[in-house]
Amino acid sequence: MSDIIKLLPDAVANQIAAGEVIQRPASAVKELLENAIDAGSDTISLVIKDAGKALIQVNDNGFGMSETDARLSFERHATSKIKCAADLFNINTKGFRGEALASIAAIAQVELKTKVEGNDLGTQIIIEGSKVKEQEVCNCSKGTSFSIKNLFFNVPARRNFLKSNSVETRHIIDEFQRVALVHSDIAFSMYNNGNEVFNLKKGSFRQRIVGIFGDKYNQKLVPVTETMDIVSIEGFVGKPEFAKKTRGEQYFFVNNRFIKNHYLNHAVQNAFDQLLSQDQFPSYYLKLTIDPSKIDINIHPTKTEIKFEDERAIYAIIRTAVKQGLGKYNISPTLDFEQESSFNVPLLKSTDTIKNPTIKVNSAYNPFETKTVAPMPKKQSVENWESLYDSFKKDTSEIIEHKKTKVEQQIISPDWDNEEEKQHTLLQLHSKYILAQLKSGSLIIDQQRAHERILFEEYIKNLALGKGNSQQLLFPETIDFTIADAELLNELKSEIKNLGFDFDKMGKSSFVVSGVPSELKEQNVKKVLEDLLEQFKLNESELKLKKHENLAISIARSASIKSGKKLSEDEMKSLIDQLFACEMPYSLPNGKPIIITLNLEDLNQQFDY
Repeated sequence: MSDIIKLLPDAVANQIAAGEVIQRPASAVKELLENAIDAGSDTISLVIKDAGKALIQVNDNGFGMSETDARLSFERHATSKIKCAADLFNINTKGFRGEALASIAAIAQVELKTKVEGNDLGTQIIIEGSKVKEQEVCNCSKGTSFSIKNLFFNVPARRNFLKSNSVETRHIIDEFQRVALVHSDIAFSMYNNGNEVFNLKKGSFRQRIVGIFGDKYNQKLVPVTETMDIVSIEGFVGKPEFAKKTRGEQYFFVNNRFIKNHYLNHAVQNAFDQLLSQDQFPSYYLKLTIDPSKIDINIHPTKTEIKFEDERAIYAIIRTAVKQGLGKYNISPTLDFEQESSFNVPLLKSTDTIKNPTIKVNSAYNPFETKTVAPMPKKQSVENWESLYDSFKKDTSEIIEHKKTKVEQQIISPDWDNEEEKQHTLLQLHSKYILAQLKSGSLIIDQQRAHERILFEEYIKNLALGKGNSQQLLFPETIDFTIADAELLNELKSEIKNLGFDFDKMGKSSFVVSGVPSELKEQNVKKVLEDLLEQFKLNESELKLKKHENLAISIARSASIKSGKKLSEDEMKSLIDQLFACEMPYSLPNGKPIIITLNLEDLNQQFDY
């Protein structure tokens, strides 16, 4: 049998490696930014066109490269970061494998310009599909400039899998923020299709957070610091009242490298115990400094996963540090430097005469007179009521659970004798559920989910028709978003306008809202839009939904009546009428039930009737 195993050509091997290292334009951005940081730069700029598909350019003022180093930088496993296997456990740089540039050069048209300080001329190299097309001296500034054009030009299948420009731009912004956030000692700028997106000056970590996410974040931050033998922690967590529905603004950095770690994330979440509801997630921006020999970075192509020598100890330290930070925030009194009006008393002059105090005496007062005092009302014991309720809950829980499983199988048509009975048999429970009496038993309706279903079906129709009912605001409202949220809002602009919103972009991340859907005219417009974007991102990460369906679900969720809102009988009646006019009144699009039934016969059996 002839030999069939052969070594792959370098160009093919590089394309295979590129499949792991460079998954989308944002991956190339990350690699180039990290190389610029490793080069000792203090000013870095990123320029992209068409979401990085047409152009990704990173310019830095770092050390630069000699002609030989510039050529070697595109070879596989060529690196200046490590020299032996032992160096893998003492890594203080971003890169170390020597794979990124070789992978990028295999799937794009790359131009490199670089010059070392002190040299009169620099080096220019043009590579296309791993083949060097041109190498010559050039006139350029100190540092390095990488230009990547037509990414995946020779891998059409990979290019076809890329998302829309707006989605890919959001991924690039995410990577840019992760790199720029932790390196506040470096000035960063970003331009998208000629428009400035970020212009971040050097400053403190707090200033960098505010520079990226907006001025309003300055009041949201709680400092966290802790220094121990195995790890030192510094950074900030968001105040509990600013928690969100998604994990978008959660950043762990280990030795200035962004990482993802669910276990350590739980440490922060646990520190917020009893401060947040189950569907809320805190923001945090935490930098951990650890001895490089105590961690292993070389376990994932993107280097975002790290193994710790003593993960449990780090978990405990993070949890304690965050708890202490929150504790200091909670006990700090609010200092009011405004002068109290009661202190506005004129000073007594030395020439003023002191007057004798006036004392009024009630001559009819008898200190020995006995007065009748009404007895204190006796506090009614609730122990028996509590035990009775617990017993009832235990015995009837089986009925409710049994009925919940049958919601989708059994279609119930409310059967009221007449309109008068319908109106007067509605009861709101715990400002959350509506109890409706039927001939055959009772319906229990979740008021928030019912309203979500009503709004969802209305918004789906509006999106299909391309027109929603809009109510113009008397005074247009200007709303500031984070850069990432502004990009998302811009991406969804036409669809959101079809829902009834009327707004225009003003500046990099501000929008002027002049109209809202008619049913939202009395709601907080800023909160509705922020909740809409949060819910959209949450659905995008957890559910596979079409854009229209995701948008309708998101706005229905953010604009619906919430649990805790008291409803009048007329409001409850209207809500039920609208619910049963829906095509699918019994469950939400995600399958969660809106209605459960309590059958009268089952209740009678529980009471031995």
